[in-house]
Amino acid sequence: MQPLELIEDVAAIARGAGEIILRHFAAPVPTSTKSSRIDIVTAVDTAAEAFIVAELTRRFPTHHIVGEEGGGQGAPAATAPYHWFVDPIDGTVNFASKLPHFCTSIALATPDRQPLLGVVYDPTRRETFTAVRGQGARRNDESIQVTATAELADAVITSGFPYDKFTNPDNNLREWSAFLTRIRGERRFGSAALDFAYVAAGRLDGYWEQDLKPYDAMAGVLLVREAGGTVTDYAGGADPQHQDRGRYVASNGRLHAAMLEVLQTVR
Repeated sequence: MQPLELIEDVAAIARGAGEIILRHFAAPVPTSTKSSRIDIVTAVDTAAEAFIVAELTRRFPTHHIVGEEGGGQGAPAATAPYHWFVDPIDGTVNFASKLPHFCTSIALATPDRQPLLGVVYDPTRRETFTAVRGQGARRNDESIQVTATAELADAVITSGFPYDKFTNPDNNLREWSAFLTRIRGERRFGSAALDFAYVAAGRLDGYWEQDLKPYDAMAGVLLVREAGGTVTDYAGGADPQHQDRGRYVASNGRLHAAMLEVLQTVR
């Protein structure tokens, strides 16, 4: 199977999910909670994931699918030659609050979680970010690259906070404060997949966050790497997506050592 031959089909599936999401965006959206009061889910998350899973299962019945809402689906993980990672709405809090910053994220990976193909679709801006391993990264069919920023003091960087921030002292506040006095600007957007995509597209210089699930990050990791950037864990390890609750640092590459130094000094 050649991932390059699949990218348009997968992008079309992501856009189809986006249409489902947009149909509900203007209407009131009831929510329920998952792991904490701020970890919410809507019926739209479930409907969009069901659409994606049905489309992937129809095309790839021997593949395993990991969805944020439905967990493991499709063929058994132990025997499947490929695994899909699906986040139907990354940025559900934004979606439920009518903030137009959320996306659908779909990635194809090997069984040992090496990303082969990634799609991040922002339905409110009609932006499709795509990457295939070894083929570069694109936004709406135009090549994208990371920034050339070389000094942390000139950088604009984003991050996020874990769902258990109310009760967990390891809640990213120390790291946020440490970066705040070292960089040009610090932003909090609320969608991990779009944070990765924006680093890949040169809109941000870097991003870090802890407690991300593989479906949050798999497509974004490939986007950043194929756009010329670097993704590691907080200690500089090359494959944070191997962890079910990973710590991710994404950058243009030039700033990576400086970002790791800030994180390691704080921790």
